[in-house]
Amino acid sequence: MAIPFSYNARSLVVRWPAAVVAVLGVAGTVAVFIAMLGMARGFQATLIESGSPQNAIILRDGADSEMVSAVTLDQLRIIGDSQHVERSPGGAPLLTGEVVVIGAFPLAASGTDANVQVRGVSPLALEVRPNVSLAKGRFFESGTAEMVVGKNAANVYRGFTLGAVIDFGGQAWTVVGVLDAGGSSFDSEIWCDAAVLNPTFKRPVEIYQSVTVRLKSADDFTAFKDELTADPRLTVAAFTESAYYEKQSRVVSALINVLGALVAMVMGMGAVFGALNTMYSAVAARAREIGTLRALGFSGWSVILAFLAESVTLALAGGLLGCLAALPFNGFTAGTMNWQTFSHLAFAFRITPDLMLTGLLFAVFMGVLGGLPPAIRAARLPITVALREL
Repeated sequence: MAIPFSYNARSLVVRWPAAVVAVLGVAGTVAVFIAMLGMARGFQATLIESGSPQNAIILRDGADSEMVSAVTLDQLRIIGDSQHVERSPGGAPLLTGEVVVIGAFPLAASGTDANVQVRGVSPLALEVRPNVSLAKGRFFESGTAEMVVGKNAANVYRGFTLGAVIDFGGQAWTVVGVLDAGGSSFDSEIWCDAAVLNPTFKRPVEIYQSVTVRLKSADDFTAFKDELTADPRLTVAAFTESAYYEKQSRVVSALINVLGALVAMVMGMGAVFGALNTMYSAVAARAREIGTLRALGFSGWSVILAFLAESVTLALAGGLLGCLAALPFNGFTAGTMNWQTFSHLAFAFRITPDLMLTGLLFAVFMGVLGGLPPAIRAARLPITVALREL
């Protein structure tokens, strides 16, 4: 079946102003759609990358986050005796009992207070989490009111320069180092000695909210978990660090995805109506041309496919332009509230090839939706009526 594609190609050149308007409408929609998906992807990746497959996090049985958990010092020692836990060169188990406090500090940009997660850890924290390293300064000394700050927190909050003294919980803390956690959520945290943080907030020294351990191998997790579950002295639940942080990301990433879909839907409806208007106008303006094509022997289906191809081509061009417009957002740093911890979390947008492919498919969908009704109308024009159109 012959299809007059060359006719549609020449028509696009002749009627380029209308074509440009349609392309820009689709491009704006696709760019926003991809950017919103990239925001959700970046937030999720920031939390997931906080976890190591070789690490396990232990919470009180039934707790779904550190904020509502409690693990005693005696339980920590029992956990450390497991044969599956990695040892330091000195023979100490590589684990860190941790506590979390939410503090309010002024943002550097606006001066308004925002929540930040202050994590009390053990001096072995960097050995337990080898993905976290010191970018500047040194690690805090055990038993002192010193803190190290994640690189994002150092940039986002006011006054966290090396050597600065921070008033927190009625205690003067000295900033001695800056952490680089490779873009994970730890870059947005402040670390200090748990043995100092607990008394500062009138908490028992022997109570932690979580315990993170370094296993000898990622394959040891199942046996390690079964060992803890079978021990009658323990009432704890173990998770791989990766699984725990992936679960923590679900609420906010789902919210961003839903909002992104709603925004894209509203903009997409506008783009579809724009495409409908453009294509209906094209059909009305080219009635005699369509009649001539039919008189030359092109079937109704040929005309439908030709006009549909024109609409999809415009939409695909808009999709490609929208992908290019979204690319500068890749790596753009933003921040939002992590509703699982009620603290501010900085993260970077991630515009990946699969998201751009999704954007292109969305553009094609808009092209089909916007081009099919006018294409059917063009095919249904009676030849005699179309040839009499001026």
